[in-house]
Amino acid sequence: MVGLVLVSHSAGLAAETVALVRGIAGPEPPLAAAGGTRDGGLGTSLELIEEAVRAVDRGAGVVIVPDLGSSVLTARLVEEDGRVVVADVPFVEGAIAAAVAAGAGAPLADVLAAAEESRAYRKI
Repeated sequence: MVGLVLVSHSAGLAAETVALVRGIAGPEPPLAAAGGTRDGGLGTSLELIEEAVRAVDRGAGVVIVPDLGSSVLTARLVEEDGRVVVADVPFVEGAIAAAVAAGAGAPLADVLAAAEESRAYRKI
């Protein structure tokens, strides 16, 4: 099953988004938060992202969903030619769409495509 890593500048935001995604998508997809810095501050940590990727990697690939700015740049350092990919998607909507697809057993390309479709979601 494809794993998912949610990367945010805030540990709290990443953890709460994981909780929201699990509540909607269920417990099946491997999911981890990589938020903030190791000392609990705001920012991003390459080491935390790498640890989260290892934690959710079940052999089918990993989609990383970053929030903005430097989290995107840091997440891109972990990309591995078609095995670990960064999704350019809205943080919450993309994470939920990816998790639903992953939980259904979709392959990496389809999980990424589901996340990318969230860019077009309209709320009204």
